[in-house]
Amino acid sequence: MDGDLFSRIDMAASTMRPAEAQVADVVLAKPDWTLAASTSQLAHEASVSPASVVRFCRALGLKGYRELRAELARELSRRSIEMERSSVAEGNISADDTMQQTISKIAFHEARTIVNTARAVDSHELEAVASAISIAPRTVLFGVGSSGLVANDLSQKLERIGLFCQHHDDTHVQLVHAALCEHSCVALGISFSGNTHEIAEALTVARAHGAITVAMTGVPKSPVAQLADHILVTPARETPVRAGAMSSRISQLAVVDFLFARVAQLCMEDLETFLTSTRTAVSRHRA
Repeated sequence: MDGDLFSRIDMAASTMRPAEAQVADVVLAKPDWTLAASTSQLAHEASVSPASVVRFCRALGLKGYRELRAELARELSRRSIEMERSSVAEGNISADDTMQQTISKIAFHEARTIVNTARAVDSHELEAVASAISIAPRTVLFGVGSSGLVANDLSQKLERIGLFCQHHDDTHVQLVHAALCEHSCVALGISFSGNTHEIAEALTVARAHGAITVAMTGVPKSPVAQLADHILVTPARETPVRAGAMSSRISQLAVVDFLFARVAQLCMEDLETFLTSTRTAVSRHRA
């Protein structure tokens, strides 16, 4: 299984049937208990039938509960070793943590997020998107909130190497950009949940005008993902104190860096010229 098992469960849970999602909740909340539990015990704890436990396992691409427990044992062992190396006793930030403990926990989870993102992202999809952007007459990016910050980061990177890229914080302007798309343009929507209505709307408009659509999301079967020709997965697990803006953003920024590096490689012939020109243009503003 590629990537963090818990991130995989998180991503899959949003598209599971209610009974299977209840099993997911128990496994995520009590992984150590689950490791020792039988199928019937897990079913009882989740208030579902044993058949729902089996369906939950198969929804993750596993043959059954025995394989799930084997994956869970490996994941818990790996997480324990990583936490010990990082001097992190537990993952969530609590009110009693010192500043150093808080720093250590955030650093641990962000480093882990990057590793899991590298494991989970589909290199073939990444290659296809990079190739499309490298020759596109225009790339348009859609994102709101923290995903908008990620879209802005990619926009600046692509513009720096001479590629025509558009992103605007105003969602109405994003719709305008989508409506001006044409064949071979690339429209990339960023939404960790995959449920952001504004991003789905913009991708729908861009797709209707012939753009190649791309979704960067943590939920591969989400509404936003269903509108995309290509999906770039950004797995991350959010904890209560860190919800929404840390792990997911780190994962998105990692994929942006993977993507930009490949685009830059494909544009290598003109890369140094553009970098030198843009560097010179802003050099007098640096101390």
